[in-house]
Amino acid sequence: MTLWFVFALMTAGAAFAVLWPLGRSARSRTPEGNETTVYRDQLAEVGRDAAAGLIGAPEAAAARVEIGRRLLEAADAESHQPQTSKLWLRRAVAVVALAGIPLLALAIYLPLGSPQLPDFPLAERVQSADASEPLDHLVAQVESHLEKNPTDGRGWTVLAPVLAKLGRFDDAARAYRNVIAYAGETAERRAELGAAIAAAANGIVTADAKNEFERAIALNPQEAKARFFLGMAAEQDGRTADALKIWQALLADAPADAQWRGTVQEALAQVEGSAPGPAQDAVAAASGMNEADQSAMIHKMVDRLATRLKRDGNDVEGWLRLARAYMVLNEPEKSRTVRDDARRALGQNEAGLRQLNEGLKALGIDG
Repeated sequence: MTLWFVFALMTAGAAFAVLWPLGRSARSRTPEGNETTVYRDQLAEVGRDAAAGLIGAPEAAAARVEIGRRLLEAADAESHQPQTSKLWLRRAVAVVALAGIPLLALAIYLPLGSPQLPDFPLAERVQSADASEPLDHLVAQVESHLEKNPTDGRGWTVLAPVLAKLGRFDDAARAYRNVIAYAGETAERRAELGAAIAAAANGIVTADAKNEFERAIALNPQEAKARFFLGMAAEQDGRTADALKIWQALLADAPADAQWRGTVQEALAQVEGSAPGPAQDAVAAASGMNEADQSAMIHKMVDRLATRLKRDGNDVEGWLRLARAYMVLNEPEKSRTVRDDARRALGQNEAGLRQLNEGLKALGIDG
């Protein structure tokens, strides 16, 4: 409504500026102010000057000719001037125009426009955009809007998940940071930021990602995505028992119709079936071990993983998990050995090597 009010004022101001002169009374000019009267006076003055000998006869004749020419032109112009219109008629025209322009615009808009429609926010514009328009083009439009309005929290909220869907994870992480900065912090937003950071690191739950998940849990202990990724962090660190505990507790708390139950169950099955972790019935026993026994069990788990990777060297995630485990055990030399063995095992697998190198970089294993 404020915008419409401003538009109405601007229209009224423009119309008033144009129509105001029509309402002013015209000042009648006196005969003394006519050009013809001035030229006649000049002719008389030339005659007086010639009689007094101030100018010669030829000069006086030339002056009379020039002044006479101007006099004729002025008389002709005055004879063609339009008659002054009546003041009351001009004012009536001004009032009718000032009121009629808005009324005419309203009469045209009501049958053709849609004044009853509510506001159309940025999120709905993106969602209801023409399906034939490329998503990248829509994203570019939103990004252009946010360059001009960098504090638009709603705009960042719309853009962040779309960037993640497009695989632009670094940009998605930056967008989620802006969502938190300008739209407020929630557990869900912290979890989404952590997921974007982990995705940018090729699935490795880095220290930054883990920090975001922990902040999400502090805001809401039941945040499912944060709990799942913390289980992944534990599994990648070689703490398979902790990963099992986290995921089993997550499944116990999950609604029966939760769409992500299958993902958690698949992760559990993979850890229990192929990862170098204890079986489900050994988890409780592991929690009662002393530090020395726990260390021995972890070394056995790592050795089993290393043995399996010698048989199947195409498991990129397994190589990264093994390298991370040696880093946790404070054995960096073995981590670098794993790096070299993994590169030899992957051979000409360019996609696997790229994934491996990105994961090693996230782990801080140089070279």
